Amino acid sequence: MLFDTSVRRELARSFGATLVVLMTIVLTLGLVRTVGAAAQGRVSAQDVLLLLGFSGISQLAPLLALSMFIAVVHTMGRLWRDSEMVIWNSAGLPLQRFMRPVARMSWLVCLAVAALVLFVTPWMNRQAAELVLRYAERSDLSRVTPGVFQLSRDGRSVFFIERDRDETQASPTRARSVFIHSQGDHRETLTTAQSGELELRPDGRYLSLSQGHRVDRQADDAQSSQASFARAWVRIGDAPAASRADVTPKTMATWDLLQLPTPEAQGELAWRMGLALASMNLLVLGVVLSVSNPRKPSQWGVLFALLTFVVYFNLINLSQSWVQSERLPLWGGLLVLHGGVAALAWAMLWWRSQAIGWRLAHVWGLGVGRSTAP
Repeated sequence: MLFDTSVRRELARSFGATLVVLMTIVLTLGLVRTVGAAAQGRVSAQDVLLLLGFSGISQLAPLLALSMFIAVVHTMGRLWRDSEMVIWNSAGLPLQRFMRPVARMSWLVCLAVAALVLFVTPWMNRQAAELVLRYAERSDLSRVTPGVFQLSRDGRSVFFIERDRDETQASPTRARSVFIHSQGDHRETLTTAQSGELELRPDGRYLSLSQGHRVDRQADDAQSSQASFARAWVRIGDAPAASRADVTPKTMATWDLLQLPTPEAQGELAWRMGLALASMNLLVLGVVLSVSNPRKPSQWGVLFALLTFVVYFNLINLSQSWVQSERLPLWGGLLVLHGGVAALAWAMLWWRSQAIGWRLAHVWGLGVGRSTAP
């Protein structure tokens, strides 16, 4: 049908353009944040693009819902501003009839939002957390780029090493021409060695140095001492803690959350299921909020629609916190929030449709009366 085809085509164009703009903004902000974390030594510089991809896919579900909502509001609003909606209504198509092309266009988007938020996003969060954790558990020396002075995590030591690419691939824990400058306990220490190797012991990580020199200088009296060694060990970190690898509800699979009756797991389920339900409720709200007066066109409808999305999204976060604090049960919170929004949206849609029908009947009645007057 011409009506369905034209509406769906315009919805698709608006949805695609909106999604591209939003994804560009999110990826740009994520790139700045990830590069900043790499500069501070929290993540590896080689993993910046990988972490950016994980972050972008994790944010894709709410972006899809927002893009579809904006597309519905923009497309339907244009029909009202250009008086096309009046023509369709005069042809006998009520406002509820527009839900059919909107639903046929957006059902794949809603399905993608549900799949992303229930299955893909938790896996992405888990992969990103493990990537950051593996880098955090690496010793300070293994983070140093050959030929570059680099500060340790605690800010008390500076490392410099030389290592060829072939040497790195053969033995990642070995280095040559090691330079370490450290400060602590009112003492400054300078250590150089021809080679070094990382060793992991139960009480921490150690750097085994061979054929080197060490200079100690006291900060209070400026006295110094020098020593040469054939082999020495320097502690450079604690042993990896197994508890740091614990899985959080944010990184757990949805099926595992359903089997875990804890407030934190229930709260995470409330957020995931809530976003999937919200993507469907926003479609009805978009059709309702797009209604405007063609004689007084304005963009306040789009701004009000964005405000509605922000309020709705914050209510989802609020319901998650209430479920986590056991102030609301999981299914009760979903029913109260999303069931209430769905009932309100459909009631507003029915009221808008009836009001438009009454207005058209009144206009047609006045027109017929004037045309039949003698």
